[in-house]
Order: sequence, then structure tokens, then C-alpha cells
Amino acid sequence: MDPGGRYYNTTTQVRKLEALIRKLPEPRKPARSSPKWRKSRRARQLSDQQVDELVKGYQGGETVYDLAERFKINRKTVGRLLYRAGVQIRGRLTTEQIDEAVQLYAAGWSLARIGQRFDTTADTARARLLERGVRMRDTRGRER
Repeated sequence: MDPGGRYYNTTTQVRKLEALIRKLPEPRKPARSSPKWRKSRRARQLSDQQVDELVKGYQGGETVYDLAERFKINRKTVGRLLYRAGVQIRGRLTTEQIDEAVQLYAAGWSLARIGQRFDTTADTARARLLERGVRMRDTRGRER
């Protein structure tokens, strides 16, 4: 078996390489300048009044996404501002709420009912219970 194979006749490769070399700029010509990069934008700063308006909007039921669009900021920035303002984020459970959820689940409450009690989803309630090591019941109420 011949390992060289098709590379022994290099005429085609040489022609292609020469064509590429002709396309290169002449060494005497100055190289092109680097592209002009756009200056990075400065993050938009909200006034105290706007932050208060953002908090009121969230507490009034607006979503983080709606507020981000309205104030022309990133949704993560909205979350950060709400956290700094001490606002309880919807869907997140406090340690005390998780403790209570563990007791309610042990008392026979469904995940959906626990989610409604704490203004969150059944999936969030389930995730927090699993983090605490609670064994889930099947749909008939028996532990798995």
C-alpha cells in the first residue's frame, strides 16, 4: 500500500497555491488598518424615581420582562434592582416558606396546592422539597 497516493503529483496543488499567492497584497503596500470597533455603550442608569416606579410596577403584577422592555434595560438588571430594593421575587420561596411547605406536604397537601399557597408553581414547590430531601408521593398519594 502506498501512503503517498494522490500527493505524489503536486502540480494541481502548486497551481492553486500560486494563485493564492498572487492574491496577497504586495509587501511594499501598507497593511490595512484594523477595523474600527464600536465603543462600548455605558449601562443605562435609572433615577431613584424610576427605580421606585419599577418596584411599584413589579408589585402591581408586571413581569421582569415587561419592565425590562419598558425601561430599556436588561431583565437581569431589573432583578438586581428589585433585590436591592428588598422586594420578594415572585416564584422564590424563603427558608421559612420552604419549612412550612415541607410540613404541608407531609400533612398531605398536593404540590399544586402548596404552589398556590405561596404564589409559585407546583414545579418550584417540588424542587424546593426535593432539595430538602423530601420523598415525593405518586399520583395516588403513596411514597415512591
